[in-house]
Amino acid sequence: MTALPTIATSALREHAAWREQRLSALIAPQGNLALVETRWLPNGEQLDADDALIGQAGTVTATVLERTNLETGEPEHGVRLWDAASPAILAFDTVPAFDYDPDWVIEAEFTPVADDRTIPFEHIRDNGGSRSLVVPGDIRFEHDGTEYTMSAFDDGGTLLLVFGDASNGAEGDAGTYGSGRFLFVQHSDGARFDGRGSAAGAVTLDFNRAFVPPCGFSAQYNCPLPPAQNRFTGPVAAGERVAAFRDGFDIYTL
Repeated sequence: MTALPTIATSALREHAAWREQRLSALIAPQGNLALVETRWLPNGEQLDADDALIGQAGTVTATVLERTNLETGEPEHGVRLWDAASPAILAFDTVPAFDYDPDWVIEAEFTPVADDRTIPFEHIRDNGGSRSLVVPGDIRFEHDGTEYTMSAFDDGGTLLLVFGDASNGAEGDAGTYGSGRFLFVQHSDGARFDGRGSAAGAVTLDFNRAFVPPCGFSAQYNCPLPPAQNRFTGPVAAGERVAAFRDGFDIYTL
């Protein structure tokens, strides 16, 4: 058998390591599969994480979070419960993925904007409402003869691309998660993007590392949906497809 070129072998090893780390993170005590409840409190109320654990099993942990109320614009506080022995973790099989394809490692150009710019992103649990997220600049690239200008938002200092393509919701081995997928944007030297004040330059979009969003593992997440400019004209046959569970388990029937 002919040996693969060194670069290809290195890329495959790095991709396999990423896959292993990703699958381990999903079943962690506060991984995506562990989220069993997101509870938003009324009228500006707050709840301590320790108080939220009263009466819960020993496998459960709690965290607090905050968002802006879409109707009032006021801060809204909530609590999340994570169960290290959740039904989703117990039923989880894997996340099938496409074979690694170097053609889906795309070099792009990031152009920052002068001031913080926000773009409305619809979220899966907001009934058509949208939340404005900071988009530090534009990502421009070409693929299969089509030029794209996509918007990724600043996710705590990391640039996160929410994209859609023709594979979303398709049946069979060519199908991917119906609402779209996520991808972290990297500098072309392999470092993570720092969304706070980074300069213009080349970035890498490795769609082999496209991943199913958190809402594909728990119905308690409120994931952003791809805006119109972040949709490919054809399928992106790279990255994760859709979570697979045993015995007919469905996150939406809990």
